[in-house]
Order: sequence, then structure tokens, then C-alpha cells
Amino acid sequence: MIRVSNLSKYYGGKRALGPVSFEINDGETVGFLGLNGAGKTTALRILACDLRPSSGAIEIGGVDGITDPHEVKKRIGFLPENPPLYQDMTVLDYLGFAGELRGMSRAQVKRRLPDVLEITDLGDVSEDVIGTLSHGFRQRVGVAQAIIHQPKFLILDEPTRGLDPVQIVEMRNLIHDLKQNHTVLISSHILTEISQTCDRLLVLGKGKLLGSGSENELAASESEIRQITVTVRAPSGEDPRATIRKVLEAVSGVKSVADPYEQGGGLSYALSTTKDCRAEVSRAVVEAKLDLIQLAYSRSELENTFIRLVGGADASN
Repeated sequence: MIRVSNLSKYYGGKRALGPVSFEINDGETVGFLGLNGAGKTTALRILACDLRPSSGAIEIGGVDGITDPHEVKKRIGFLPENPPLYQDMTVLDYLGFAGELRGMSRAQVKRRLPDVLEITDLGDVSEDVIGTLSHGFRQRVGVAQAIIHQPKFLILDEPTRGLDPVQIVEMRNLIHDLKQNHTVLISSHILTEISQTCDRLLVLGKGKLLGSGSENELAASESEIRQITVTVRAPSGEDPRATIRKVLEAVSGVKSVADPYEQGGGLSYALSTTKDCRAEVSRAVVEAKLDLIQLAYSRSELENTFIRLVGGADASN
């Protein structure tokens, strides 16, 4: 298990992270989700004992990450956003070097290499120089160096960064395989990757923990934002924008009204609402003697939840 309590990191007087607290159970795959600069990389580097926090406590696998970081590192495999690869080494030589750095004997590395090459599908390029490999294969080498010593915990920082669509699917499949034997922590700002890969999400914004839970748990929170799209037409010869906005904003449950766009001979408005208030919206439009052309409703999914959470963080800073 990973336990984090009141963790903070400052660079000079600037806060990059915290204070944040959370727990990750053994066997979970947890996604750190947030915009660029949200604190995801800082959090993962601290958990990987690659960066020392300014304050707070970390316990990983029963070991104190502050007082005994070297012991923690034995339990962790870390893929940084930019994998630490030596471009002039072959894949086999580099993985052997990475294994020995983590305290493995040459005999242990030799026994472990076939499994690692199979898991990461690097067998066909194992004798190739890393600098000649495609970006996708280099990412796989980065994953291979992270698992060479069979760590219990695996930390992947933006593992699909810079990959093409085919390579993203391949990396996603690789992560699914890794979930069978590791507790996996992944950072990303790509919502679909997090949604399809992780059991639970930690949403970060401006260094703060904005939400925690499964996708369904986050979307079902009391502060859930739903969206109603309404298309309205007013009598010809009038500019109804101000009138329509006033009518829609007065409806109970409507949180905000976006600027309209023309569609289907009318004006379409996207409404953020705290409940399903389609009946109230349609009634208000008709009572205002406006033509109701279309009304659509959608519950908040991960993208809307993410926008709600990080939008709230931006608004408070």
C-alpha cells in the first residue's frame, strides 16, 4: 500500500504540490489526471523517490520514503516523462545495465531478460541500438527498464506522450498486461487513456487534489454538472439573444449559459445545470413566446467531470 499524508513541494516560494493526502491499495491501477502544470509529475517523482518533498510523509510498501528512499526504490519501477535511455547502447546492453544499477547480479539479469523482452515485445529489436529505434519502441524500452527488477509498484509518467494512434493502443495493451502483476500509477492529461486504463482517478489542479474516486464516483458527486442544449427561434426581425439568455438564466437549476451558435434555423445554447431541468427549460421558452426547436440532455461523463473540477480550481486562483 502507498500512504501519502500532507505532502507538499515548494520551489523557492512557489508551491508546486500540496498539501495532498491519499492512499493507494495493492493491486490498484490509479491515474493522476490533470492539465499541464497541475502537479502530476511532481507527485510521481516524489513517490518514486526521485524528488524530495518539502514536507509531509510517504509510506510505500511499509517503508518510509523520506528516511529510507533507497529501500523504497527497490520496490518501485519508474518511467519518467522522458525515459532515461542511452542512445548508443543496444537494448540488451542497456537493460542489463539498468538491472545491475538496481542491485541485480548478471545471472539474475540473464534469467529475467527473456520475460521482460516478451512482456514489452522487444524481442525483434533486442540487438538494435536504442538511437535507431522509433519513439514507440523507445517508450517500450523505458517500460522494460522500469520492470527489469520485478518491482511491486510501477510509476508511469505520460507513457503515451508523443505516440501515434497505433502505438497508443499498443501501450494501452501493455499497461493492461502490467496490471496483472504490479500496482500501477499513471499520469496523463488524456482522458480516454485514463478512463480505459485505470481503476481509480486522482484529479490534480494547481497542485491541489480536486477529486478522488472511480469515473462513476466522480461523475455521480452531488456537484455533478449536466448539460442541456436548447435550440430556440424568435419571431423574425428581432435580435433575441439578450432576451433568450435572460429567460434561460432564470430557470431553476441552470448554472451557466454559453454563448449561442446558429443551428437549424435558430440559436443553440449549451446550459450547464445541476439537475435534469428540461421540463422547466421548455416551459420557460414557451411562456416567453419563443419557438422551441430542439432540446437535448446529457449526463456528465469523464470529460465534463474533469472540466468541472479543474475549472473550479482555475476559478479559485
